[in-house]
Amino acid sequence: QVQLVESGGGSVQARGSLRLSCAASTYTSSNYCMGWFRQAPGKEREGVAGLYTGGGNPIYADSVKGRFTISRDSVKNTLYLQMNSLKPEDTGMYFCATSQPRTIVEVMIAPCATAAQTYNYWGQGTQVTVSS
Repeated sequence: QVQLVESGGGSVQARGSLRLSCAASTYTSSNYCMGWFRQAPGKEREGVAGLYTGGGNPIYADSVKGRFTISRDSVKNTLYLQMNSLKPEDTGMYFCATSQPRTIVEVMIAPCATAAQTYNYWGQGTQVTVSS
């Protein structure tokens, strides 16, 4: 059973930084997509960043490019989101997500991007609040 547990959220002033973590119990012998999403009150869930555990360049939403970095520790099977130069509009609940196993061919056709339909399993979320 896939389980995802996020941590690291909190309150920070604008231009500050936070690092989110997602401890994952997932497939140990397969590769898959992992990503971060966020949802602000009254708004739809938005994809922030995604990567393929088998390698390749991560994909970011335009709104976070140059400020956020997604990474993964394969030994700990933990996904991270380093968030720098935070803005009030970054406020929201941040979710970690993972897909079912994918081959490299499948990912070449449909990259691990920031579309929610790419992902099958979701964590409970961690709140990020950025004040001006």
